[in-house]
Amino acid sequence: MAKERILFISQEIAPYVPANQASALGKFLPVSMQDKGFEVRTFMPKFGAVNERRNQLHEVIRLSGININIDDNDHPLIIKVASLQPSRIQVYFIDNDDYFQKSASDADTAGSNRKDNDERAIFFARGTMETAKKLRWEPNYIHCSGWITSLAPLYIKKIYGDDISFKNSKIIFSILPSQGLEPIDQKIFNKLKDEGLPQKDIKKHSGKENNYDVLNRLGIDFADAVIINDPDINPDLLEYVKKSGKPVLMAEDMALDADKYFEFYKSI
Repeated sequence: MAKERILFISQEIAPYVPANQASALGKFLPVSMQDKGFEVRTFMPKFGAVNERRNQLHEVIRLSGININIDDNDHPLIIKVASLQPSRIQVYFIDNDDYFQKSASDADTAGSNRKDNDERAIFFARGTMETAKKLRWEPNYIHCSGWITSLAPLYIKKIYGDDISFKNSKIIFSILPSQGLEPIDQKIFNKLKDEGLPQKDIKKHSGKENNYDVLNRLGIDFADAVIINDPDINPDLLEYVKKSGKPVLMAEDMALDADKYFEFYKSI
């Protein structure tokens, strides 16, 4: 019997970024699910904090080279890869000089305070989907963690949903802690419209408070299940999750309990 497959689309994974609870969870889940018999692959942004030499990243030429157009500007997609040791899980890094270079003003590893985070999330979602298609690898589950992954469920369901790589995948969205010091640009809704996404699916969030909960709500809307990994989650966002009627795993303590996550995946 073929192994089930799970694709992790993660905001941060240790040891590629400085250790914190989110990056520790980002490493723990792929490794522990592989130990439980899943076939695993992972994606994350190639943030400027990622040391390419120390972590032995190298560019995958056959996967790189396309341009992603956002707001009438072309942005080259660069794909790099490394093996997560000692598990040897393949980690694919989405890179672009416009969006993922290190900035002295970054408030955290992900640069949650950047003013162009709407475009960074769009680029990461598009880049991940285009690369996953080229891999011809069909996951049973896709687990997206963190605000920068929040648009991936929307793209999978509304643009890539008929692709063989994703049509049978169950999507899980994890809400991670986020500083979110800069508001999300309201132009994101026009940019998503230009991407070909139906306005009826996103316009209900337009005009709302421009914090990172806008992205989290979009992630919730198009996921099949939700995991709460934020101990300080906004009560309004928590209520939004509960009203969604979707399966929810409360893991706000970020406990590294493999059985808890494994049983949740299998229950969806």
